Amino acid sequence: MEARLNFFGNAVAAKFARYINSAGKVIADSTLPHATQELVKLRASQINGCGFCTDMHFKDALHAGEDPLRLNLVAAWREAKAFTDAERAALELTEQGTRIADAAGGVTDEAWAEASKHYDEDQLAALVSLIALINTYNRMNVIVQQPAGDYQPGQFG
Repeated sequence: MEARLNFFGNAVAAKFARYINSAGKVIADSTLPHATQELVKLRASQINGCGFCTDMHFKDALHAGEDPLRLNLVAAWREAKAFTDAERAALELTEQGTRIADAAGGVTDEAWAEASKHYDEDQLAALVSLIALINTYNRMNVIVQQPAGDYQPGQFG
């Protein structure tokens, strides 16, 4: 499959991508644990059906030393015992923040309270920003049908 739009070669798209990649650097440089960031990106990408991002974040997490078993269990995180309580709280916030249209009230107070137990204000800001950012990336890639499978860790930075 070929992408509908060469997002990497189009001037407008490339300029937009530079801006959102800058936002991504702010999150990456935050105190939100890197492993949590990778789990959040992978889970949101799975929910959104973004093959390109699912492939990329799986490979990036492996490259960063994440356990392949944990990565394989992200889609079933509620049943898996491989995640900490903090990671579970982040994954729940990710699910609810990604599936906003599925819930009349959006993110529940319970999900927010649980995340607040494990993350300080700066980390919560990074987590919310990351959930919004990965959903943006997912939507762009799903809309243009960016093909999955060709990504190599470090390819974009």
